[in-house]
Amino acid sequence: MTRVFGIVFATLAFASGASIAASAERKESMRSFKSDKQLEQFLERSSAFGPVYAPPPPPPPPVPPPVVVPAPASIPLPNVSGYPAGATSALPQSLPNQTVSESDAQSPGITNTQEAGVDEGGIVKVHGKHLVVLRRGRLFTIDTSSGALAKIDQVDAFPQGDANAYGAWYDEMLVSGDLVVVIGFNYARFGTEINRFRISPSGYLRYLDTHLIRSDDYYSDRNYASRLVGNKLVIYSPIPLYLGDSWREAVPAVRRWRGPGENDDENVGFRRLAKSRDIYLPEPMWEAEDPDLDTFHAVTICDAGSPAFNCSASAVLGTESRSFYVSSEAVYVWTGEIDLSMHDQPTAFLYRLPLDGSEPQAIEARGDPVDQFSFREDRSDGILNVVVRADSGGDKMWRSETSSGDTALLRIRLADFGNGSYAALHDWYRDLPAKGSGFQNRFVGKHLLYATDAYDRESSASALRAVPLDGGQIRLVTLPHAVTRLDVIGTDGVAIGANDEETLGFSAIRLDASSGEATLEDTFFFADSAEGENRSQAFFYNPDPTDPEGTSGILALPVSRYLDGSAARFLGSSSSVAFLNRRKRKLSEAGTLDANAESAVDDNCKASCVDWYGNARPIFLGGRIFALMGYELVEGELADERIVERRRVNFAPGIGPGG
Repeated sequence: MTRVFGIVFATLAFASGASIAASAERKESMRSFKSDKQLEQFLERSSAFGPVYAPPPPPPPPVPPPVVVPAPASIPLPNVSGYPAGATSALPQSLPNQTVSESDAQSPGITNTQEAGVDEGGIVKVHGKHLVVLRRGRLFTIDTSSGALAKIDQVDAFPQGDANAYGAWYDEMLVSGDLVVVIGFNYARFGTEINRFRISPSGYLRYLDTHLIRSDDYYSDRNYASRLVGNKLVIYSPIPLYLGDSWREAVPAVRRWRGPGENDDENVGFRRLAKSRDIYLPEPMWEAEDPDLDTFHAVTICDAGSPAFNCSASAVLGTESRSFYVSSEAVYVWTGEIDLSMHDQPTAFLYRLPLDGSEPQAIEARGDPVDQFSFREDRSDGILNVVVRADSGGDKMWRSETSSGDTALLRIRLADFGNGSYAALHDWYRDLPAKGSGFQNRFVGKHLLYATDAYDRESSASALRAVPLDGGQIRLVTLPHAVTRLDVIGTDGVAIGANDEETLGFSAIRLDASSGEATLEDTFFFADSAEGENRSQAFFYNPDPTDPEGTSGILALPVSRYLDGSAARFLGSSSSVAFLNRRKRKLSEAGTLDANAESAVDDNCKASCVDWYGNARPIFLGGRIFALMGYELVEGELADERIVERRRVNFAPGIGPGG
């Protein structure tokens, strides 16, 4: 499938130039389907299906409500509910009728995020003076108040009595006000499962309800399926059209889990979220005789704190290949290249779905991004930047690790999104030199940084390139190690990767926005270490608030002294969190906080028993420094530029409160 971008660009410019020139006449958004009949007729034209759909079955009988035995309010809640014995408020069947203001919806960020104001689902969040940890199918709360470090509570991340919890992977967690939201994929029910919990001011957890959103497995080894923007819970879901016996069983829908004993057939009790008018197509697909489409790409937005879990959804059609990115204003979905009958070349589409509920837009393009870091929306400039490669399957599962081919930086004005009949012009792409099957990219300030090292590569020399976004000269920076992670440290970048099997290199890259210069500022080698986590949230840079230039701070990353195979870094194998000082752009070792392997106990895991999203994070909270490693939380303190352990807590099941 490798293609030369120059040929593709020339064809594209010839085909689309007239449309771009007529931008004053363009329609601003895509058309949606007017009815289910129109949607079905379109799907029957698709080469993937043909006229195979039977008439819709009669509606199923209503799901009986759960049997609830009322109890007097004076009966204490059982301790297993997550509230201490002696509490007197009865378990609610739904949330109280209250709202969470946008200013209070999100707790302070304690992990690395791509976009300011856009929280990402993760394994650790903060609620006041409490840390909330999601691990191996359970939620834990830890008190950090008054210099303390103590386990408060633990509950299952799924509802009690759920016989299908064994089939779920509980991957991501978000905190909105006093709500804890756990997101996972349940293979037994084949959908995205959302479990909500209430967290009390004292850190106790109480299960509230469970909802299931129709989807395929959303997993990506780099991306996250959920975001929190204000009090809006944003969830991306790929839904194969072959999910059920009819396309009607693949449209975005949600249902509430009613309790043990409920019929868990995936098509019983669902409430449709996306009507035909909420499903959109770019103009060329309307005209195609045989569109090769197989997936609904759905964006569901829910009011996290609404009692009934109010949600709405929009969907676009495409291939299974996808990448998506969430800014503070919109969700962008890039669907892989589609064979359309009127085009000589396969066509990709980039969709923009605004978070304010306005109609989605699209633009035609070529190639595919590698992951969410291939995108950045610059609202001040009105530009979306996207890095694309000729051979990339998007960020489904582990596909981000094997991209290749010609590479380009595409810059699209937000004003050029429309109904999809317009294509990005040749001049909007900038060729980027790139070789290799691995690819790391990150936008830092006014630069794009990228390198082509695979995740398990070791090297004594590697090439990093810095691309000024204003069109200046591409700078080549030679590094003394491979590049398996790129990130942001203040106004500069950092490249991280192995020099050999036992040495991990950290290189600070100085970036000058005015001149476009990029230079290797300093490199530090951490001995006897390998990168222990590949997730973006595993890295954190905490800037020094007393340095107005932003050139000083402390950076941290989980590391491992032993990896059981190269894939172990995807599953969580960190034995330490390494800390580096940065003082006026110079790096020095601050030391490590280490896990105590001897304290490990059998956790009697019931569900989600693999750390697919890792198990270690550095945490900077209120001037304090923590290292989360498995079931241990260790607090450290800087003394003479060295990290010193102050206290630790083991919050494993069976140990301490709620255990």
